[in-house]
Amino acid sequence: MAAEPEILDELRRLRARVPQLTGVLAASTDGLVLAHDTPGVEPEGVAALTATALGVAVRMADVTGRGELRELLMRGVDGYVATYAAGRTAVLTLLAQDRVNVGRLHLEGRRAGARIGELVDAEAAARGLGRVTPAKATKPAPEAGSTAPRTRTTRVPRATGANTPTTTES
Repeated sequence: MAAEPEILDELRRLRARVPQLTGVLAASTDGLVLAHDTPGVEPEGVAALTATALGVAVRMADVTGRGELRELLMRGVDGYVATYAAGRTAVLTLLAQDRVNVGRLHLEGRRAGARIGELVDAEAAARGLGRVTPAKATKPAPEAGSTAPRTRTTRVPRATGANTPTTTES
């Protein structure tokens, strides 16, 4: 892949911005490693497990009506594994220490995922391999002037009297 050096540069910049990262990996949604900086961790195994977890997470998001998957966060005793969408055909997986600032992890992970997605999608387009994910292919675009149907009902504020106790009051 011609974009591999640029992806690896982005991974290294990401590790410099978030010092608590212990590993970073870009992979295809099929589980093939695109680039990695994962000392002490087998990148092929992480990429394969990422693809498996991604499949379950996409299904969970679909079944629960949460829309297209954007990211996945797993926390273990010794740290975090975060996976972010990186374009249409790739994902970015970050391994972080338990003491990482999760907000910073998300901020930098989303930015790096977007940049890596641009690189991977541009490479795929140049090769003529750009493909549309099934989730995007099955959702028709709304016609001009119409609104897409909502899948959730709109919440209406409860009307409570001034002396009516709410559930948070005793």
